[in-house]
Amino acid sequence: MNTVGRRLIQKWVSYGPRFMPFADAATPELPLSRLLRLSLFQVSVGMALVLLVGTLNRVMIVELGVPASLVGIMVSLPVLFAPFRALVGFRSDTHRSELGWRRVPFIWQGTLIQFGGLAIMPFALLVLSGQGNAAQAPPWLGPLAAGIAFLMTGAGLHITQTVGLALATDLAPDEAKPKVVGLMYVMLLVGMIVSALVFGAMLVEFTPGRLVQVIQAAALLTMVLNVVSLWKQEARRPLRFQKPREREPSFQESWARFSQGRHALRRLAAVGLGTMAFGMADILLEPYGGQVLGLTVGSTTRLTAALAIGSLVGFALASRVLTRGVDPVRLAGLGALVGVPGFAAVICAAPLASPAVFVLGTAAIGFGAGLFGHGTLTATMNLAPREQVGLALGAWGAIQATAAGLGVALSGVIRDLVTAATAGDTLPFGISAAAGGYSVVYALEILLLLATLVAMLPLMRGSRAQREAGVEAPLAHAVAGDAGESR
Repeated sequence: MNTVGRRLIQKWVSYGPRFMPFADAATPELPLSRLLRLSLFQVSVGMALVLLVGTLNRVMIVELGVPASLVGIMVSLPVLFAPFRALVGFRSDTHRSELGWRRVPFIWQGTLIQFGGLAIMPFALLVLSGQGNAAQAPPWLGPLAAGIAFLMTGAGLHITQTVGLALATDLAPDEAKPKVVGLMYVMLLVGMIVSALVFGAMLVEFTPGRLVQVIQAAALLTMVLNVVSLWKQEARRPLRFQKPREREPSFQESWARFSQGRHALRRLAAVGLGTMAFGMADILLEPYGGQVLGLTVGSTTRLTAALAIGSLVGFALASRVLTRGVDPVRLAGLGALVGVPGFAAVICAAPLASPAVFVLGTAAIGFGAGLFGHGTLTATMNLAPREQVGLALGAWGAIQATAAGLGVALSGVIRDLVTAATAGDTLPFGISAAAGGYSVVYALEILLLLATLVAMLPLMRGSRAQREAGVEAPLAHAVAGDAGESR
């Protein structure tokens, strides 16, 4: 039996890298077990995102009767902290403690803030809705408490994700970084998908008590996942064993140094444009399918699966080709280019009355977003100087989160304005009035993707010039080249 067991284990190990996504991201310095454990912080972030922008939206509006405008304000509060991700990343780069950790204290602080926000959130929501004894509370207490809970949860997940990705960058060898990025974002999607299914099943029969149990269970699970993720990941270097160092630069000095790097700001502008382009459709795809194409609730829900599957395929392909030396900036440009026909197919689905074209376009959008997100994040990780990894990843996260939040807000406003202005009219190309507002938003997303490609052209030319100059293995060697430029 022992012999058979050993053979089965050996067989599983040999097949693992072939059939387990990103299993070959492991290296002798960062084995798969440690890498998977580290990625658990992304699961907790995905769980919090599902609560903030998914489950609680419906609960507050439908079950608790909170006005939709107030719900929109609450959900948008976490975006207010997004611009501070660059500062958080910078602080984790330069932090010095007697325990000898740089990243761990910030991830722990983010975990505690996220836990605190989730712990008070259910009670804040009950006060906000005026349920039971909460009806006697002052009218200002509910919005204040709910706002604090949402802001704390959002701030905690932003801190945790920014510094967690910086820690992954510290631990991963240069040649493994593309697959490490892919694994981290696959775990984020896994956390979101599993959390959405579990939360939905547990809240089928809604009661205020059940809401408290579900959200506080998420708070406790956040703490457990992040503690397991952090355990023995970052090596300790106590100050008493370190040589005295020169004065650390301030955030303004570090940012000025970072922004003076060749195309540094252009890269961030491209990230913002591309993220907004892909993100504006997030809240409109399912309503478009139901209102314009007459799809059922079950059918439109499967669109989310098509979008997620497209993103997963994009991540997997990006991880594979980037380890073979493909330039991540060019791959991100390809992702933006793939999104153009994806949105065009979604627009054409209305006059064609074709759900198949709609689903195909949605999958293409997810695929393009996967390539774009993986490419831009890998480029940021590879091109950041070692002493500014946290700052670079924080800037990337700040731009991405802010652009995504603004894109979602603008898409809803533009759709409503166009629909009101074209009520009863038929638009060109056989587009109905019902589809008009959606189609204008999708057309704007195409324009933003084209603007993203224009912004990225100098970056692509730079990588081509490097290859023509005889630079080999651009993924590894670009680190030193661009780090020098940034300095």
